[in-house]
Amino acid sequence: MTKRQPIFPEGRHALYEQHGYSAAVPAGELLFVSGQVGSRTDGTPEPDFERQVIQAFENLKATLAAAGCTFDDIIDVTTFHTDPQNQFETIMAVKQQFLGEPPYPTWTAVGVTWLAGFDFEIKVIARIPSAGA
Repeated sequence: MTKRQPIFPEGRHALYEQHGYSAAVPAGELLFVSGQVGSRTDGTPEPDFERQVIQAFENLKATLAAAGCTFDDIIDVTTFHTDPQNQFETIMAVKQQFLGEPPYPTWTAVGVTWLAGFDFEIKVIARIPSAGA
């Protein structure tokens, strides 16, 4: 078995080190990205919900970029929400800013009761463009 080769975005290590996980791990032509939250670089949550969601997408963007990927390479999205009914409109507006036009990736939204102090989390599976070359 090949040893994991984790990928970390520049300057985003507080939560990864605190909780013992990698930002992303490639496997063949796929990139498996851990859940990204709206954390500041010190690992604390962004208090404003909309800005927290935007920051989660920005953190995802940085992780994808560290692997040579963009939002266009995303195949599958899973999002976690602490109050889906009241948060969904905001999440959809932010999602549209980052994921743009069709064709969209697959997406599963999950309501949860706890996200370690956060209210939104997004994890993805992306294809690695250079892996298929």
